[in-house]
Amino acid sequence: MTTTRIFAAPWMAVTLGIAATATAWGQQPQPSGRAIFACTDANGKKLTSDRLIAECMGREQRILNADGSLREIIPPTLTGEERAAADAREREVAAQRAARLEAARRDRGLVARYPDEASHRKAREAALDNVRRNVKLSEARLATLANERKPLLADAEFYAGKPLPAKLKAQLDANDVSTEAQRALLANQRDEMARVEKTYDDELARLKRLWAGVPPGSPELASASASAPHK
Repeated sequence: MTTTRIFAAPWMAVTLGIAATATAWGQQPQPSGRAIFACTDANGKKLTSDRLIAECMGREQRILNADGSLREIIPPTLTGEERAAADAREREVAAQRAARLEAARRDRGLVARYPDEASHRKAREAALDNVRRNVKLSEARLATLANERKPLLADAEFYAGKPLPAKLKAQLDANDVSTEAQRALLANQRDEMARVEKTYDDELARLKRLWAGVPPGSPELASASASAPHK
């Protein structure tokens, strides 16, 4: 057995040396009191010392008490790439934990806002009423534009094969532009109606699980929203 021995006196100086070495190598300070560091290096040699062993910084090191009993195990020192990967995993775990807490907070708020299905249905209808009203206005505006276009088209028939008068052409062009804009607006409003319906469908699927006793923030609730029927 190859043994690395370092002698220093008094013992306090040795302890300070251990702490300084640990700090320099990115390790946390070691516990106070006489200790023996032991490890097996890359060549299979067993090494011991009264401080962290440089040859084993990439390997596990054991801290032994004076009687040979195990006090602590120091894991291998990570490389820069390994440390970055470990930090990334820690950040991912922390982000997942935060997401669960936020989901639980939202679920508690959802149940407080909608204690039963009737209250949720009432909120859905209130949200849809506003969109439906806008859809009806757009449909009415399109009907008006269509009626306004009829006499313009009748006048245009007198000029078949001839250039239209500037005023008539401008009126037809304006009608075309207004009609196209109104159709685009109506399409957006219908998309909004579908979005509102989907939002309330997802909420209802989640609420049914919450009302049944599933804990707020539970992963089980995500599957409920994903499988909710969409209109």
